[in-house]
Amino acid sequence: MTDRADRKYDIVLFGATGFTGELTAEYLARRAGPDTRGALAGRSIEKLEAVRRRLAEINIACAKLPLLVADINDPGSIRALAESTKVVVTTVGPYIEYGEPLVAACAAEGTDYVDLTGEPEFVDEMWLRHHEAAVASGARIIHSCGFDSIPYDLGVLFTVGQLPEGVPISVDGFVRAAGTFSGGTYRSAIDAAARLRYAARSASQRKRLESRPSDRRVRGAASRPHRDATAGGWVLPFPTVDPQTVLRSARALPRYGPDFTYGHYLVLPNAAMLAGLVGGAGVGIALAQLPPTRKLLFKLKSPGEGPTPEQRAKAWFRVRFVARADGTRLVTEVSGGDPGYGETSKMLGEAALCLVHDELPVTSGQVTPAVAMGQALIDRLVAAGIAFSVVEGG
Repeated sequence: MTDRADRKYDIVLFGATGFTGELTAEYLARRAGPDTRGALAGRSIEKLEAVRRRLAEINIACAKLPLLVADINDPGSIRALAESTKVVVTTVGPYIEYGEPLVAACAAEGTDYVDLTGEPEFVDEMWLRHHEAAVASGARIIHSCGFDSIPYDLGVLFTVGQLPEGVPISVDGFVRAAGTFSGGTYRSAIDAAARLRYAARSASQRKRLESRPSDRRVRGAASRPHRDATAGGWVLPFPTVDPQTVLRSARALPRYGPDFTYGHYLVLPNAAMLAGLVGGAGVGIALAQLPPTRKLLFKLKSPGEGPTPEQRAKAWFRVRFVARADGTRLVTEVSGGDPGYGETSKMLGEAALCLVHDELPVTSGQVTPAVAMGQALIDRLVAAGIAFSVVEGG
């Protein structure tokens, strides 16, 4: 296990000049405090200096924030970054294209790693290639610490904590959200659609190699689109990285009971919208398969382009969880503001601060947010304005 006590920094934010990266830098400038030694990292010193000047308007102490030039195409700079800090936060995506060098360096150096990826293939490939090295070094590799997958992973953990122990538990998560997305998020979605067969191969390989509990059963719920009174609309099974993250937490934590089932759904107001979404997704996936049409899709939104402050102010999310255990029915909710950017930067920033400052379970390797940080991160997010509440029962 690597000794990190003498590291120069507590947190380094890699990708601070990007859209979400700068929002995360602004959040940390407001929240980190003088006991957190931070730095910004990216490819362009000029762009980093511009970000630092804007941060100094929020917190004058940021005027002296160290700047580190690091490029994923320069292994030495990435290794130096990982060696310098206790925690690396990265917003540089698509992660399947740009993420691995930093994961590899953190796994080798015993440095905690946090990202906001929603790319299942990347998560599986990083487990296959770097989990064992991270276990050996003591690094915690924690993916999906933004709107993918914090509300669901920690929301289910919060829900399970209100239920009886040692009994079968089923939870359904219903997602409602309003907001827009950045060019980087759009690019990641197109890349993921183009690589579905590769993602399936990675998932299959991981399933063969990853150990699972022999004395408990953990599974995803099988369902079809349907109308749900509790959700308040039509629900569509939502096969994102989020239910995978929840089920991995359930396999790692015995508190989820001897037989745990989770279903994950997007809520839509009517059947016409559901049909339109399914049809549109099918067309997008088909167009993403061919390089010429994929290039056309990329031209629709530029990297670095994102929603305006006015658009973000109107955005919101609400995830309702309906749980059943031993005759008990419980409804809980996790809710907040702008999911993709305002709240994602908050989740990402608080995850990094949690890893640096809070007393946490001893873990290493690729672990989920619930396994690595659990209640400590829930407490931080509640204090930061994201609501975790019991709606019914309890």
